[in-house]
Amino acid sequence: MAATYCLGRAFTALAALLLLSFGSFAASQIEVTVENFLRVLTGRIPPSTPRSKRLLSDDRSNILIYMTGHGGNGFLKFQDSEEITNIELADAFEQMWQKRRYNELLFIIDTCQGASMYERFYSPNIMALASSQVGEDSLSHQPDPAIGVHLMDRYTFYVLEFLEEINPASQTNMNDLFQVCPKSLCVSTPGHRTDLFQRDPKNVLITDFFGSVRKVEITTETISLQQHSEMESSFKDNQMDEELMEPLKYAEQLPVAQIIHQKPKPKDWHPPGGFILGLWALIIMVFFKTYGIKHMKFIF
Repeated sequence: MAATYCLGRAFTALAALLLLSFGSFAASQIEVTVENFLRVLTGRIPPSTPRSKRLLSDDRSNILIYMTGHGGNGFLKFQDSEEITNIELADAFEQMWQKRRYNELLFIIDTCQGASMYERFYSPNIMALASSQVGEDSLSHQPDPAIGVHLMDRYTFYVLEFLEEINPASQTNMNDLFQVCPKSLCVSTPGHRTDLFQRDPKNVLITDFFGSVRKVEITTETISLQQHSEMESSFKDNQMDEELMEPLKYAEQLPVAQIIHQKPKPKDWHPPGGFILGLWALIIMVFFKTYGIKHMKFIF
């Protein structure tokens, strides 16, 4: 799971449960259980839990939840030892909404019969995507001959390929994300649900959930800070020490304009589908028109 404001590789969510940016929550494999996952979402965690393992969100936060693994009709497995159901997930999102723990939520799941996981959602401002419809399998991609297993699922592979072309200034919207993996590539039929979402998907930028831009509120109000006498004395001592030190200089950094307006890397050209077959058909037609069928014996 990844919170918004983070532009990065989607496969980081495959190895463990991750909450990036505000809190940077990272859990080890032992800690990734259904109970802990639901507690992080709803905020029902012990007071002793460190900030690095909390979801520090509020009613202005856009949350991205990306889940992948073995699943079925209405459930997703956690480490092949327990399962989370679509009802449990829907109720957790409702608790988040009631507690004002998110503004908008994007849910993406890559598993067999993935669309069944968002059928029970009923909370506002949730957009959901799945790699397969009910009754369909979600297939793997890119096998590694060295270890003899597939490293990634098809849907995740093409979503990652799509996201790698996004930059912070991109105007790509959610409708483009819906078209990332058609059935000709995924073999399964990806699905999405937008009826709970208040905005039109064509007006929702990808960078609203996959982006490194933090929203800042500017205030003109003045806040007066009262310092205690002990704090004033320590502040004066620190100020004298700083005056004795040489002035600090910041290293030159990459201009923001170059980051915002960076050019996407060029894509490798691949022949369109049917190009090779059409080329061979053209060669055969030219051959027949020139020599006729009586010369076919010289080919074979």
